[in-house]
Amino acid sequence: MSEDYKEAFEKTRIAGAVAAEALDQVAKIIKPGIKTCAIDELCYEFLNDNGAYSAPLLYRGFPKSCCISTNHVVCHGIPSEKILRDGDIVNVDVTALKNGWHGDTSRTFEIGEVSIKAKKLVKTTYDAMMKGISIIKDNIYLGDIGATIQKHVEDEGFSVVQDFCGHGIGKSFHQEPNVLHYGKRGTGEKIKTGMIFTIEPMINVGNYETKTLNDGWTAVTKDKSLSAQFEHTVGVTKDGYEIFTLSKN
Repeated sequence: MSEDYKEAFEKTRIAGAVAAEALDQVAKIIKPGIKTCAIDELCYEFLNDNGAYSAPLLYRGFPKSCCISTNHVVCHGIPSEKILRDGDIVNVDVTALKNGWHGDTSRTFEIGEVSIKAKKLVKTTYDAMMKGISIIKDNIYLGDIGATIQKHVEDEGFSVVQDFCGHGIGKSFHQEPNVLHYGKRGTGEKIKTGMIFTIEPMINVGNYETKTLNDGWTAVTKDKSLSAQFEHTVGVTKDGYEIFTLSKN
């Protein structure tokens, strides 16, 4: 790995660790009765206290510090006075900007006792992300990652959202390449050592189609079925990968 990659990896490692720890803090307080805006405030303050800035805040006009997406919200949910209830599933998506570099990660949390179907959805989504990550190494195709995720998800009876994808990340929040969570093996760009991008599958119980609400941000399932998401920021190494946003817990 060249010195250039080493610096990029080291800077992303630092930003990724802060983002992951913010979600560890969320895990301590998220429960029935909490407002999503309280989770947002926690994330903002934690990043600020650790020398980082919340990248989503005012990004293209986004009004809050993190995205919080509940039940049939696929992504980009805006924190509000909404109160989480027993049985909800909720994705919290945090991006830390520290020393000019980004670390982007999200987790779906189960609030209280959730349904068997919701539990299966959350597990399948996490497993799909990790299966996609597990094959990463120099010179494979992006389509190999998408195909791996799609197969696992569809084998479990769910669908992969196609309107949103993972993305390159570094000094910029979003950059090339686009990382689709569906596709065919042997297609798309070949990934190379030193590349940094996110893997962040959004998985629906029902149809994969989404629509964006009038606020211009909140994406929901068209059929109102449950949706879950997990996300890691990863780097490509010669023999494999490094996950920059792993929890220490």
